[in-house]
Amino acid sequence: MLYKGRTDLASESFRQLGEDGGELTRLSGVKAVKENIHGLETLSVDILDERGARALGKPIGKYFTLDTPRQFQRGAEQFPDLVKALSELIGRCAGSFGSVLVAALGNPDITPDALGSLAAGSILVTRHLKEGKVPGFEAFSSLALSRPGVLGSSGIESAVQIKLLCDEIRPELVIVIDALAGADLDRLCRCIQISSSGISPGSGVGNDRQELSRETLGAPVLSIGIPTVMDAGILAGEGMAGLFVTPRSIDSLVRAGARAIGYGINMAVHRGLSIEDMDLLLG
Repeated sequence: MLYKGRTDLASESFRQLGEDGGELTRLSGVKAVKENIHGLETLSVDILDERGARALGKPIGKYFTLDTPRQFQRGAEQFPDLVKALSELIGRCAGSFGSVLVAALGNPDITPDALGSLAAGSILVTRHLKEGKVPGFEAFSSLALSRPGVLGSSGIESAVQIKLLCDEIRPELVIVIDALAGADLDRLCRCIQISSSGISPGSGVGNDRQELSRETLGAPVLSIGIPTVMDAGILAGEGMAGLFVTPRSIDSLVRAGARAIGYGINMAVHRGLSIEDMDLLLG
């Protein structure tokens, strides 16, 4: 059930403004389209200008919300469909690129915030191989990976660490993975958002950090996330504000989503790779 309240998902902000008879709301500065990609429902919300940005409370850019299958762990029948859909949507947001930096955000010690760290384990890192001209990797793109952790553990803002890396290695695209906050109980850990507008880590839980965007990093920034928590105050009033609700099966859902995201990034960046290839290379 969708509640009125803070959400990182552009699709939920759009839906909170209401739908009329099943038709998407007409909203100035916003274009929304429902699609079916590899058998999976997708809502595309394109924020076109400042009017749309103010209405939805999100930066200008493309936002795709992809519904996951009921079962989407590795080995599930529709896992390949989910990976292919993710790869296609990443391609739509990213445009052309050569070298990539993936920034896996979050706290690996807190399961609802461990999405980035877990996804990092399924990403094929190749920058060192491309730099060293290792035979057999000619068809791969250059991909570097950063796991900056959280401010409380490192004492350094994630944005500062990623900016320093961008200044040093000059990626043509930055992909940021982070857990999100939602406003729909039924869709926690059941959808994935891919966006071309960058990200402000922690914004969904009232813990805003420095934003990661083209303006701050000097390269296009694509963000990928899954809503893993919901503010309990939305459900039960101000007395519960500051507490967060997460699904009972959060461990398995986050791990499944993280793997799908990792594989989707691999398929989008290292073109021509199959899921079976990734299984072999990742071990």
